[in-house]
Amino acid sequence: MRRLDQLLANLGYCSRREARAWIDARRVTVNGIVADDPGQKAASAAVQVDGEPLDHPDGLLLLLHKPAGLVCSHDEREGPNVYSLLPPRWRARNPQITSIGRLDKETTGLLLLTDQSALVHRLTSPKHKVPKIYRATVDRDLTPDLIPLFAAGTLQLEGEKEPCRPAELQITAPHEAELTLTEGKYHQVRRMFAATGRTVLTLHRARFGELDLGDLPPGQWRELPLDTFHPAF
Repeated sequence: MRRLDQLLANLGYCSRREARAWIDARRVTVNGIVADDPGQKAASAAVQVDGEPLDHPDGLLLLLHKPAGLVCSHDEREGPNVYSLLPPRWRARNPQITSIGRLDKETTGLLLLTDQSALVHRLTSPKHKVPKIYRATVDRDLTPDLIPLFAAGTLQLEGEKEPCRPAELQITAPHEAELTLTEGKYHQVRRMFAATGRTVLTLHRARFGELDLGDLPPGQWRELPLDTFHPAF
């Protein structure tokens, strides 16, 4: 049970101050009865705005096909961000929607977004070892000796105290590969290839755990059930 003004503000409908005007305009009902007090406490399932149930009152989990050129930051100084692709009401939610891990500006592919902080922590925690598959194109030939090197768990990145965890490398073409990771160090894929003298030209995340993009176009998203990931994660 929450105050109506707090509930409307947290779900991005309006500010708490504006909630009074919404209620005065008879736009809000509780159990079918027109509300008259912004301080009234109600369960989200009982509240409607303009005759419609509240928008995802229990939270959001989205699978987004991230295009190149967008950052995963809310800081506008860093440039256009992935959140600009979402409806304005979702962007105004509190807690705000954030990404589960990050993809850098020029990396494309599967990105999960949610307003559930516990889920962010659970899926980014190293102990859960959620596999993520990346497709990379590099500037030099990929040689078979890289496969055991990446799998050994001894590859040391500059500035890191611990070596990378074992990773599975599949060479699919002379300059192309799929890399499966179970951790997410800063710019890890690019830095791993850089440690072998190669520069990543294009990078795309194809899978996150059991999830893939399917036929989802760049810049689009689909909603996922909040229980998509088993609590054991």
